[in-house]
Amino acid sequence: MHVRRWAELSSRQQTAVLIAASVQLSLAATAYADLVTRPADQVNGPRGRWALAIAVSFVGPLAWFRWGHRAPGR
Repeated sequence: MHVRRWAELSSRQQTAVLIAASVQLSLAATAYADLVTRPADQVNGPRGRWALAIAVSFVGPLAWFRWGHRAPGR
């Protein structure tokens, strides 16, 4: 299996990688900020586990927004 270097990618592929990375970093930063600022009674489970889960590609931040927190007043 040949690992392609950045220079070997077409400009379209490079753009796709940069967009995907930007989306991933934005999702993770937003999820981490929400995790840190949310009161403990609104977090489903241990914060440490959610912090680790958020680090997992696109899946972690999306899981946080879906299952990781409760709305205020619930």
